[in-house]
Amino acid sequence: MLKSLVCLALSCMLGAGSAHAASSGVVIHKDHDPDVLWKLVHQKCAHGLKPCAVYDDKRGIALLHSIEGKGQYLLIPTEKVTGMESPALLRSDQPNYFASAWAYRERVGRDYHQTIPESRLSLAINSQKGRSQNQLHIHLDCLEPRMRALLDRDAAQIGPSWSDLPEAFNGHRYRALYLATLNGSPFRILAATLAHPERDMGDHTLVLAPLGSGFALLDDVAQGDDRASGEEVQDHACHGIAASANDAYASSHNQL
Repeated sequence: MLKSLVCLALSCMLGAGSAHAASSGVVIHKDHDPDVLWKLVHQKCAHGLKPCAVYDDKRGIALLHSIEGKGQYLLIPTEKVTGMESPALLRSDQPNYFASAWAYRERVGRDYHQTIPESRLSLAINSQKGRSQNQLHIHLDCLEPRMRALLDRDAAQIGPSWSDLPEAFNGHRYRALYLATLNGSPFRILAATLAHPERDMGDHTLVLAPLGSGFALLDDVAQGDDRASGEEVQDHACHGIAASANDAYASSHNQL
């Protein structure tokens, strides 16, 4: 019964309310309860119940396997942190949530029963306007092949200072910054460039993807039809990498 209730809650959270990218690239959310994630982590995972794959209160993180995509995971704080707009993210004593999420990257390939190159993996957090849940969650999954190609083409122009990518993705203009390591918090790195971070952080999305021996940190800001949902650059089916495993997964679910 508990399993059924959890599955039903997850279906509301990530099934009916998951992000669906239209041809315009606009991400639309239709969740019924924006606090489902927090309830699952706080009321179930904290007490040793499913569906969390990891719950580590000492490190302040939980890892939830998403039902959207065979290998997608969500890295979630164990304390109440609403999202990009939360002042808590700018405190020096906060866990480095991006680094923690990246540490679990092998789990994506494990669910496909094969190794997925790190260059095809990514992390993303949506803006306040482009998300469905009011509990911070970083999406860990494959990178969309078009974004991988875009970053590779423009790698020479991605340096230690923020610069606009010369190409748009789904009509959205991202700026990029090269990070040699994940020692610093991407949230604080972004906030340092904003005149009023306490007011403006919520309008931003962040994406992290491998680039060379380091990482490209991408940023977009919500404006007009652009909800700043960086999750749009992720591929929740890992096309071209885990095709056979994904076909088998889709076939089995179509029979349910």
